[in-house]
Amino acid sequence: MGSGAAKNWDAIAAIIAALIGLLALCVSAYTASIQRQQAKAQVWTHLTFANSDTEQALLVLNKGVGPARMGSFRMYVDGRPQHDWEGVMDALGRKAPHDMEQSTIGGSVIAANEKLEYLRLPTKDDWTAFHALRSRIRLRACYCSVLDECRLYDERATRREDADVAVSTCNVSEGDEFAQ
Repeated sequence: MGSGAAKNWDAIAAIIAALIGLLALCVSAYTASIQRQQAKAQVWTHLTFANSDTEQALLVLNKGVGPARMGSFRMYVDGRPQHDWEGVMDALGRKAPHDMEQSTIGGSVIAANEKLEYLRLPTKDDWTAFHALRSRIRLRACYCSVLDECRLYDERATRREDADVAVSTCNVSEGDEFAQ
């Protein structure tokens, strides 16, 4: 009677040990999942593209908590890609002011809470004339966090929910990229 009972206790102990091991594995997987979510939250990035009448400028603002790496930036006038501000102004039927200020946005890294002016017009009249034609301009920007969580912002989208979507990567098409 003694040896059979000992074997049963050994089997029960082995089952309990296996269940404890499985529970530890599940807890470990859950903890790793939570840590990944926390890491994503710590570098979350969200770019906002805006106009500033007071600064007479087009801006991009990083409203997230981590830096944003601009992977692709394209600008369209009347649906046609433009490569620089001269092309944008020409397509709008305007002459580019010789003293307008511009910053390269493609390939930039925009820190959390940073504001980048990518176009500033020199006079209020230049800004008013440009801003009146702004509805003909559409931009498309793809950017990623440091963990390669990427988003595509596209003003050409017809539905609001399609204008800012998660993507797996930012595809750069040299022929359509905005160079300034």
